[in-house]
Amino acid sequence: MKSGSWLLFLVAAILSGTDALAQQYTNLLNNRSLAQWMLPDGADIQQGWTFDADGSLHLSGKGNNILTREEFGDFDLWFEYRISDKGNSGIKYRVAKYGNQWLGLEYQIQDDAAFPKMAAEHYTASVYDLFDTSSPILQRNYKAPAAWGVGRVIVQRHRIRHWMNGNLIIDEQDDSARFAEAIQNSKFRGQENFGRNQQGRLMLTDHGSEVWYRNVYIRRLDGKPLVP
Repeated sequence: MKSGSWLLFLVAAILSGTDALAQQYTNLLNNRSLAQWMLPDGADIQQGWTFDADGSLHLSGKGNNILTREEFGDFDLWFEYRISDKGNSGIKYRVAKYGNQWLGLEYQIQDDAAFPKMAAEHYTASVYDLFDTSSPILQRNYKAPAAWGVGRVIVQRHRIRHWMNGNLIIDEQDDSARFAEAIQNSKFRGQENFGRNQQGRLMLTDHGSEVWYRNVYIRRLDGKPLVP
């Protein structure tokens, strides 16, 4: 089953409360509320991030980055996203405090067509500034402009995977020499243990662009069997 179809199935199953797997997921936008999120200083979110009439979370204007109040270890994250023309945003995970900065690995989200000269490590579904794709045979599956995309991130036992609209894009090991080399060649070199911390928050980024999210579901995989 394709990622988009599976997400629709998952949402329906959660709402009906009939599927055992679906019941393991937590809705991070439950009841159109940001109660599970906070500003970097721990304060409640007061502006910028609001819910549209269709229930989607919309960043319009200055809202700042927002973080989950809880930390996550191994997890399976599903979400739908939509980015504005020439927009740039992303979902970060394993987010931790480095000096005065909150940093983490990022599932990049942007209007790729608007940035043809940008480094491939910044394209949608990349691990921002680290990996474009994990293999030349892994291809992005673009939808029409203004359409909702479906993303998935699985982090489990050092393995990190990203999907874009049902296509696997990233499959990396955070304890590999390849991963360490990618960090050394990135803007994150010098940040001790960056991306290899086993616990961290999620972050929705504010890069000055309008972005929308809906159906953001996560389940914890700590101690669970490996997800194929």
